[in-house]
Amino acid sequence: MSIAHIFLWATAAIWGFAFVAQSVGMESLGPHSFNAMRFLLATLSLLPLLFIFKPKKTENTRKLWLGGLAAGSCLFLGFTCQQIGLQYTTAGNAGFITSMYIVFVPILGLMLGHKTEKHTWVGVGLALIGLYSLTVGPNLSINKGDAIELLGTFFWTGHVLLIGYLSRYVSALPLSIVQFSVATILATITAFTLETPTLEGIKMAWWPLVYAGVASSGIAFTLQTLGQKNVSPSISALILSSEAVFAVLGGWIFMEEILSTRALIGCGFILTGMIISQWPRKAITAEVAVS
Repeated sequence: MSIAHIFLWATAAIWGFAFVAQSVGMESLGPHSFNAMRFLLATLSLLPLLFIFKPKKTENTRKLWLGGLAAGSCLFLGFTCQQIGLQYTTAGNAGFITSMYIVFVPILGLMLGHKTEKHTWVGVGLALIGLYSLTVGPNLSINKGDAIELLGTFFWTGHVLLIGYLSRYVSALPLSIVQFSVATILATITAFTLETPTLEGIKMAWWPLVYAGVASSGIAFTLQTLGQKNVSPSISALILSSEAVFAVLGGWIFMEEILSTRALIGCGFILTGMIISQWPRKAITAEVAVS
C-alpha cells in the first residue's frame, strides 16, 4: 500500500468519524447553528491551502462564482438534512444512507446522457436492496431520521454531478472556498432565523466543531488531493466510500450504537453495491478505466 492510498484511507476515516462529532455537537447547538460554525471553520481552514496548492489553470470567473453558488447551495441543503436527520437516527445509519450518493449518481447521470456500465447497475441494485433493509421497518414505515438523511442524499448526488462538471473549468480549491462561503452565509441566516445560537453553546461544542469544520474539510481535503494525484479515480472512489464503515465504527466505539441484524445485513448490501459499482476495470489497452 502506497502513501497515496494511506492518505485516502485517512480521508475516509476522518469523514466517517465526523458523523459522531456532528451528533455530539448538537448536544449544545442546534443543527443550523452547528452547520454555520462548521462551514465558517471549513472556509477559514481552506484559505491557507491556496498558498500550498496554487491553482494551475486560469479560472473561469463566471463559472467559479455561479458554480460555487449552486454547489454551495447543494452543500448547505445536504448538510442541513444530514444534521437534522442525525437527531433521529444513528451515526452509522446516517453514514451508510449518505454514501448512497455513490450509486445514485449513475442513475441521475443517465438522465443527463452519461454512459453507465452494466456492473454499475448491479451495484445500484444491491445498494437499493440494502437501503430497504436498513431503513424500511414493519408496515413499510421509515424512520424519520433515515427519511431526512435519504432526502439529503439527493442533494449530495446533485453536488457530485455539479463538481464533476465544474472541475473541467475551475480549480478544486477556489471552488471549495466559494461553495463553503456560500454555505456559511445560508446556514448563518437560517440559524439566526430558526434558532438562538449562543457563545456558550459554541464553546461547549468547540471540539466537535473543530473536527467537523477543520479536520473533515481542511485536513481531509489536503489528504484527498495528495492521495488522488497518484491513485486512479475508480480506486479513489472505492476507498472513499468506506467512509460509511468508519461512521458505523465511530458510532459503536464512541456512542455505544448497536445495529440490529437486519440493519447490518442492509449495510452489507449497500457496501457490496458501492464496491461493485466503483470497482475498476482494465480496458483493452490494459489501462485502468475511469468509472
